[in-house]
Amino acid sequence: MDRFVFFGGKGGVGKTTVASAYGVQSARDGLETLLVSTDPAHSTADVFGQPFDDDPTPVEGYDGLSAMELDPEAEVDRHMRDIKAAMSDQVSPAIVNEIDRQIELAHRTPGAYEAALFDRFIDVMRESDDYDRVVFDTSPTGGTLRLLALPDLLQSWVDRLREKRRESVDLFEKAAIGDSDPRTTMTGDPIVQRLTERKETFEFAGRVLAEQAQFFLVLNPDDLSIAESRRALDDLEDADLSVGGLVVNKVAPAPEAGERGTGATYLRERHRAEQARLDRIHAEFDRPVVAVLEQRAGVDGTDLLAALVDELDLGTPVDPSPT
Repeated sequence: MDRFVFFGGKGGVGKTTVASAYGVQSARDGLETLLVSTDPAHSTADVFGQPFDDDPTPVEGYDGLSAMELDPEAEVDRHMRDIKAAMSDQVSPAIVNEIDRQIELAHRTPGAYEAALFDRFIDVMRESDDYDRVVFDTSPTGGTLRLLALPDLLQSWVDRLREKRRESVDLFEKAAIGDSDPRTTMTGDPIVQRLTERKETFEFAGRVLAEQAQFFLVLNPDDLSIAESRRALDDLEDADLSVGGLVVNKVAPAPEAGERGTGATYLRERHRAEQARLDRIHAEFDRPVVAVLEQRAGVDGTDLLAALVDELDLGTPVDPSPT
């Protein structure tokens, strides 16, 4: 198993609980483990009965396990503040207000949420040297995965910008008169430096996700979940990332053979329909079903977590990092 493990899936499939169970397994097997949640409902806190914030906090009752919860809205605000500060330092005061307006508009765009979280994922990966295993309870979406293609594009921008800067420096030097102090070097150019830093950030993310990360998709045996998982799998494969398999969660158990009545009839029909969908998942996906987890009535929090830890067996040893 790779050092970074992501669990993705549509909302409500149970990925936070599954990711938490895998985090407990990893810690139980002797790995110093960090569980990272981006669920705005703070479900990780509900699973463990303990509050978390955006700093790693030891999980009570589980040696070797820490957790953190990222607030998506706070991450977007932080992301936009960083962009504003970087841009304001690089332009004339005359257009700072226009930059503020454009950044406020960007804050409301659909991609702002994903871009901010993706940057935070990268920060966590860069700062995780104290942990043997880092478990994320959500995967990057198709939109954020496409950011991995940016290094080549950014390199083209940087190269073209450098060339334009060279031309500008040359013209400025030729036009310099009197006390003018012509700029004779591009060293420290803030715009080129910013683009270069972004390029290096995405290169790091692409390298780590390709070489040290594995992705699991959590889905329920229903048509919408199956369709969403198929799209997510396509996105991951398009990005050449490693998909370890599918975890089918909340599968209805079969009633006892002798049970009768309305409730038993409903459960029997639901079980039959979900088994048919489970057969579809096995047949139509080119990734294995690595776990099938039954739904439990009247079980939540730590009791549900304990049950899943016993059933979810994905393997915890860390593969050696590529040299």
